[in-house]
Amino acid sequence: MSLHPSAVIHPGAKLGDGVEIGPFCVIGEHVDIGAGTRIDSHVVIHGPTRIGRDNRIHSFAAVGGEPQDKKFHGERCELQIGDRNLIREFVTINRGTSDDASITRIGSDNWIMAYVHIAHDCRIGDHNTFANAASMAGHVHIGNHVVLGGFSLIHQFCKVGDHAFTAMGASVNRDVPPYVMVAGEYAQPRGINSEGLKRRGFSAERIAAIKRGYRALYTAGLPLAEARARIAADAADAPDLALLVDFIDASTRSLIR
Repeated sequence: MSLHPSAVIHPGAKLGDGVEIGPFCVIGEHVDIGAGTRIDSHVVIHGPTRIGRDNRIHSFAAVGGEPQDKKFHGERCELQIGDRNLIREFVTINRGTSDDASITRIGSDNWIMAYVHIAHDCRIGDHNTFANAASMAGHVHIGNHVVLGGFSLIHQFCKVGDHAFTAMGASVNRDVPPYVMVAGEYAQPRGINSEGLKRRGFSAERIAAIKRGYRALYTAGLPLAEARARIAADAADAPDLALLVDFIDASTRSLIR
């Protein structure tokens, strides 16, 4: 363990083996930091916050702060962060609120670039990339392997499905289905994230099936219920489409469409 003498660490904080905390950091009460996590200078972490193993948090990040919600009045709410996340400079991540499940949760292996904001009650999966200054409002759900382009804005309560992609500056005010690329203000569909799927090992056949699902949803002129039925029928031979069907069923803000 390496703790810089200028760091202010509450006696109630729990630090795992090999944790490194740099100069002028502030680590609050009810903060639990897992083994091997490295925290650079001038980072502030408030609790209750649990951070997993082997994370890297760069300078001037503010983690576990109170939610920016006028209905919050000091209730016990938490932040949970998984393993092997990279959190760059000036990132802000807030704890949850009692209006939801009282927790903000971030998975593992995420790449969170400078000035990203993750608000209260967000649910973030694994292997995501959030480019500089992407911002998620409260109660946003992000799946796995999602890319948010720089300065993307995600409206509160929106969901973004697995393998989706938002272009730079996209303003998302409805749910983005799995595999779909969106762009613009307000964001509109622009095809599927085929390049991302190739990088993750999807075969040409799997990508072709996903493209058929996209056409049913976006270019065939079908009402949503008929598009869903067509995609569900195709999912019998193309299991990747089941993810799209499940997302349609779970959508609460309506789909970008």
